[in-house]
Amino acid sequence: MPSLRRRTILSAVFALAAGAALRLWFIHAFPQIQGDSLLYADIGRNWLTHGIYGRSVIHAAGPPTIAPTLVRLPGYPGFLVLCFAAFGTQNYLAVLYLQVVIDLAACLLIAGFVRRLCGQRAAMLALWLAALCPFMANYVAMPLTETLSIFCVALGLYAFAAVLARPHWGWILALAFAWSYAALLRPDGALLAVAFFPALIFYGRSSLGLARSLRIALLCGLISLLPFAAWTLRNGRTFHVFQPLAPRSATDPGEFAAPGFQRWTKTWMADFASTYEIYWNVPGDDIDIHLLPARALDSPADARETLALVSRYNADNVLTPGIDGGFAALAAARIRAHPFRYYVTLPLLRLADMWLRPRVEMLNIELRWWQYRLHHVETRISYAYGALNLAYLVAALIGAFYWPRFATAMVAYVVLRSMLLLTIEAPEPRYTLECFPIVIAFAAVALDRVRSKANEATPSPSPR
Repeated sequence: MPSLRRRTILSAVFALAAGAALRLWFIHAFPQIQGDSLLYADIGRNWLTHGIYGRSVIHAAGPPTIAPTLVRLPGYPGFLVLCFAAFGTQNYLAVLYLQVVIDLAACLLIAGFVRRLCGQRAAMLALWLAALCPFMANYVAMPLTETLSIFCVALGLYAFAAVLARPHWGWILALAFAWSYAALLRPDGALLAVAFFPALIFYGRSSLGLARSLRIALLCGLISLLPFAAWTLRNGRTFHVFQPLAPRSATDPGEFAAPGFQRWTKTWMADFASTYEIYWNVPGDDIDIHLLPARALDSPADARETLALVSRYNADNVLTPGIDGGFAALAAARIRAHPFRYYVTLPLLRLADMWLRPRVEMLNIELRWWQYRLHHVETRISYAYGALNLAYLVAALIGAFYWPRFATAMVAYVVLRSMLLLTIEAPEPRYTLECFPIVIAFAAVALDRVRSKANEATPSPSPR
């Protein structure tokens, strides 16, 4: 019906306009150009202006030099190269505005995917849920991989469904691009292909036939691997190492990776506050012993050894191999004393922190937002954000209970990503954002089913 189509188009336009307004507000209220953003920008500028994929090295005497690097994959620096070439090498605002467009495109792709699952009404719910999701929206205000990673997951979902419905070259290439570029942005982006490669064969057996679905899956996998062949070859020639992704330690060959310190933090770290206050400060800044939680100082002997190591480090803010070895020995002793905590309790606490923490890290909110007596308003805002995050997750769990089409692959991706996050020592809430296209899809399914049941329960008016 024309009137129904007009209402649908108007609703979509209003949703996108509201989503654009929200994202532009984040850009102008909470822009953040710091940390990893500056590293990505530095690599991108060097790549663009000097043809070297590397980091600038500042010297006490003489001009800076450029050192080739492999600490970051080329996906986001390549995006910045295009932006800098088009808009200027210092024009971060253009980068953020382009991320607004990309994020809104991801919202449309999520809605399109849900339309294939449950129809038009659920798709419109998904579009509003995605457009007004502040957790996705606030990351457009910082040049980081999150916006593009979310887009790749959304594109991967839509292209996956489209290939199974009508496997022509356009959607096959789109699916291969989503798999490849997701991994070029971050190593964990490879999980998109890991989850949906077998799903393409599993679901394609009935709609396409086993042989055809297998050929399509292999073709997508082969195309998506091509950029990594070039990246691996470059790393081999430049650094004489086999490195098809980026090293987990985020260090170049020959750089000190501080495995002892990292393992020590893993024996007590459970929340983002510790990541921000301790983990990110080393090396370069003091470790404040008063910020360590009680579980980091299990006994008087443990506390003495920890204080001694921290004092040695704080003297010069340099993590030497000797100090790192001390942290390694301390970590080994702590693991022997509390193996269950190290291998089970703390990984689960870190995962829960990444899923359930109020996602206010991009706002001007105190890091220890729960200290109500110090900042009433910020605590209330954080509780509201936490409640909204929980609402999205609960709705998604309800939607998953209905087990719509492709639910197996969607759940597999979330589970695989969560299992990977169990292995990291420094939790950050943004690491679960790549799951939000699936969270929103499941939540839209739940809301659509609830609304359908409510309509069925409402009696129709009696004829006069």
